[in-house]
Amino acid sequence: MTTDFVPASLREALRRTPELSQAYLVGGCVRDALLGRPVKDFDVEVHGVDYASLARALSRWGRVDLVGKAFGVAKVMLPDGGQHDFSLPRRDSKVAPGHRGFDVTVDPHLTVEEASARRDFTINSMLLDPRTGELIDPHGGLRDLHDRRLRHTSAAFVEDPLRVLRGMQFAARFRLSPDPATVALCRSMAGLQSELPVERVREEWWKWATLSVAPSRGLAFAMETGWLHVHPELTGMPGVEQDPDWHPEGDVWTHTLRVVDAMAGQPGWQAMDERTRGILMLAALLHDSGKATTTRREWRDGRERVISPGHDVAGASMAESFLARLGMPNEVKERVPPMVANHMAHLSEPSARTVRRLALRLAPATIEELCQLMTADASGRPPRPAGEPEAVRALRAMAAALALESAAPRPIVLGRHLVARGWPPGPRFKGILEKAFHAQLEGKFEDEPGGLRWLDAELGGHEGLGSLDESSEGPRP
Repeated sequence: MTTDFVPASLREALRRTPELSQAYLVGGCVRDALLGRPVKDFDVEVHGVDYASLARALSRWGRVDLVGKAFGVAKVMLPDGGQHDFSLPRRDSKVAPGHRGFDVTVDPHLTVEEASARRDFTINSMLLDPRTGELIDPHGGLRDLHDRRLRHTSAAFVEDPLRVLRGMQFAARFRLSPDPATVALCRSMAGLQSELPVERVREEWWKWATLSVAPSRGLAFAMETGWLHVHPELTGMPGVEQDPDWHPEGDVWTHTLRVVDAMAGQPGWQAMDERTRGILMLAALLHDSGKATTTRREWRDGRERVISPGHDVAGASMAESFLARLGMPNEVKERVPPMVANHMAHLSEPSARTVRRLALRLAPATIEELCQLMTADASGRPPRPAGEPEAVRALRAMAAALALESAAPRPIVLGRHLVARGWPPGPRFKGILEKAFHAQLEGKFEDEPGGLRWLDAELGGHEGLGSLDESSEGPRP
């Protein structure tokens, strides 16, 4: 295997340092290099030396931070700016519940087979000798990577329940199918979620939401292993029927799996920043969650139909609960629910008035983001054709014409305009400015000159003034 993907400064340090003669690249950097993906983080496992000797050896090449002495971990900053983790092999023994309930013993004399057996999945248990390019694969990780199989490395897997959620995001990121034995093992661990810190759970979900190429693979794995039982917003979806004329693909869960994959396949989603990608993927995941509580059968047009009235509003509330449980940042909690609540807005004919009000309802999310969600939603109904519906194109065009595709409308008439007309700042401003903004949204004016004409007309006499704020005493002379 070539080592060309390894930074030159790191290759030099590994080849020219006697204490690093048994140092190996391990984990994700080996996996990603084999997949032809860019490698950002390089982890090195060093055998045959103690921690003090490792630190001294690394100090010849750059600044060393002894960040994890108890775990045998040191960070080195090389002159070219590269920062890399070096660790000693160790034995982990489960001594207490929780993600951190381990007794860690550093053992530089462990064999590579013994040390790699403590890693989670076989695809992460390969090592690369940076001096020879030899791939060391004690657990069949290369074969599993070729077969796109997610398989646990050893029985030690059960000691850390977080590994199940790592399996969820790995299945989604690398399009993996889980080994039946791994599914069974993970299912036996389903009751251990409460041991995990919420920030670690959130981190794995965020990787799923931002890095997936086949997000449905991760969701299916989590559902099959019983690890979604703490999220009723998701477990309520399977079996919830939909009108076959509109949703020929099946129930709500089947549709949701199709939608998240459609989102990941959109070039627009792939080009977005990480935060927006995560927000849109979570909106795709939750957009129909409200159907679990609103779906019913009803006779319409001489036949029984499946309907879900109000599922958009119900789904927004369920999205709030899901995001709060994961401890998502405020920006995520503010942007996802409005998109869920408005994901069917394109079904109404877009007008300047409705688009202005839609942009305001969505904020801080945007119409452009909502159009991405609507397109993914429409693309998740095979055999109906995928792609952007005509109604979404019309909405996008109207928003662009109003310069509202990426922002909500801002008030044109401001307090300073009232001050300029002799009104002192005070509580009376609120009613006047609210009416002005309402008039703006209704299209009565579109720019500052028009807004000022509207304002002057409204302030032209005591009658107009009273309609704005009956408690007002009027402008001072």
